[in-house]
Amino acid sequence: MTSFWTGERVRLRGIEPDDWAAFMRLAADEERLGNLLQPPRSAEGYRAWTKEQAVLRAEDDRFQLVVEAADSGQVVGAVGSYRTDPRAGWFEYGVTIGADQRRKGYAAEATTLLLRHMFEERRYHKCQARVFAHNGASLALQRRLGFVEEGRLRDHVFHGGRHHDIVLMGVLAEEFARGRGPGDG
Repeated sequence: MTSFWTGERVRLRGIEPDDWAAFMRLAADEERLGNLLQPPRSAEGYRAWTKEQAVLRAEDDRFQLVVEAADSGQVVGAVGSYRTDPRAGWFEYGVTIGADQRRKGYAAEATTLLLRHMFEERRYHKCQARVFAHNGASLALQRRLGFVEEGRLRDHVFHGGRHHDIVLMGVLAEEFARGRGPGDG
């Protein structure tokens, strides 16, 4: 590993203004998969957003990073910490990988790098994830990383003409440290 933020497959880095097209593609992929439905945003809207993100400071350990393929430098996704409670010691994370880059180990390695940072450097005790119940691949990823189902929000989101459940998952720092993540142990 050449840096803390680089693994065998991925490199995590800050968002740059030129990443706008990659984020536009990621949003389109999420919509096609039934994971996200937002009103369409213009290319200029993505340009403005990435420009703003490029200079944004992480606040209360909430941040988003670009996931690059280590071998090519291609933007393949994003990972970040979205909700935090430093006093109680938990945070919530999310990861997305472009549809054409899935099942290559990028999400697992990006998540592992993020979890190592939050558990080992920022001293958080627990990580939570919210996963659409219909997203079997994401549920399987969370389980491989050591997350366990902690609850379910029934009919919590409305998308595609029907309600969907959200599965609440969590992993504790000591569970992760025991080597449940890829490359650990």
